Amino acid sequence: MSLRAKVAVYLVAVHVALAALAVPLLWDGDRVWILPLEAAIALSLALGVRLVRAVFVPLDMVRSGAQYLAESDFMVRFRETGQPDMDQLVEVYNRMADHLREERTVSEERHYFLEKILGTTPTGVVILDYDERIAVANPAACRMLRRGPEALAGRKLSEIDDPLARALEALEPEASRVETIWGSRRLRCRRARFLDRGFERTFFLVDELTEELRRTERSAYEKLIRLMSHEVNNTVAATTSLLDSCRTYASQIGDGDREDYESALEVVISRAGQLNAFMRGFAGVVRLPAPERRLADPLAILEGVERLMRAERERRRIAWAWEGEPVGRVSLDAVQLEQVFINVVKNALEAIGEEGTVTVRSGHAGGRPFVAVEDTGPGIPDDVRAQLFTPFFSTKENGQGIGLTMVHE
Repeated sequence: MSLRAKVAVYLVAVHVALAALAVPLLWDGDRVWILPLEAAIALSLALGVRLVRAVFVPLDMVRSGAQYLAESDFMVRFRETGQPDMDQLVEVYNRMADHLREERTVSEERHYFLEKILGTTPTGVVILDYDERIAVANPAACRMLRRGPEALAGRKLSEIDDPLARALEALEPEASRVETIWGSRRLRCRRARFLDRGFERTFFLVDELTEELRRTERSAYEKLIRLMSHEVNNTVAATTSLLDSCRTYASQIGDGDREDYESALEVVISRAGQLNAFMRGFAGVVRLPAPERRLADPLAILEGVERLMRAERERRRIAWAWEGEPVGRVSLDAVQLEQVFINVVKNALEAIGEEGTVTVRSGHAGGRPFVAVEDTGPGIPDDVRAQLFTPFFSTKENGQGIGLTMVHE
């Protein structure tokens, strides 16, 4: 039974008891007082009911206000009743509801704004829940991890077979490090924490630095190559011209020394020519022409590269294998792609050394054609892998460090 019902029953019981007590008194006495007494009892009962209503109406209003708050309905406002105590309560409730409504509006606007930022920023954002599982991964992070949000949600980083996921998991709290992924991609990864309802949660920020660093490196090596080419070419041109002039004096030298004289000049001129060609190799990276795209079959280009490298391959006793399916004709620059394949195959042969296999795999992945060149060599050490496309970096004794730089360009 509710408190209202209990009070109502109490009032009725009290007044019924009073009426019952008054009946014997009135029966023995003057019946003239029966009507005034009954009227007084009825008036007292009515006054009690009114007082009960006056007490319980504010309680009803408080109960309704609590229900609206529980349902997060902050649009309802109560009117003043004319009772000072009640009006003070109404004013407090209305102010509180207005404040909560404004806070919710601000919170929703901020949430919408953050969703827009996460959806459009090129920075990858990964937020973990309290159990270190992925709760949020924005579109940029999904692209970097090469998986959709559904495939990432609820999974731990250790459960994702991806080099970036492993790099993020290995980061110490509040640490930042540049990681090299898939040979040429460089990503700046940061791990941090934030408080959510009093508990710490982890999030990661991943920035793509590949293009930024590539532009910086390209600007640096272009400047260096231009300076080197200018100085070397000027020196070589002057030296070669002077040496050619010295050839005219060969007839003035005795027969016994003339052959040595001419041979020495030829060696110096030849070396100057080789130095000039050496510098042209560097300059070629800087002055790489824009691609001229035409439809061509990448596998046909690779067949030509295989024929070109066949003698060297057979000398090293290295087998060549084709696997996969045709990729068809693709819009590409055949000359530049041939240079790429030559560099890659040459590196594969040198990595194997002798007695191994170079395998060319081809097909379609994600609706796009691909060609992969694999070898049975020892692989690339991690410290070398991080610098694969760095200009002038080479692990070969006489390497210039421009082959993969040109391939990357």
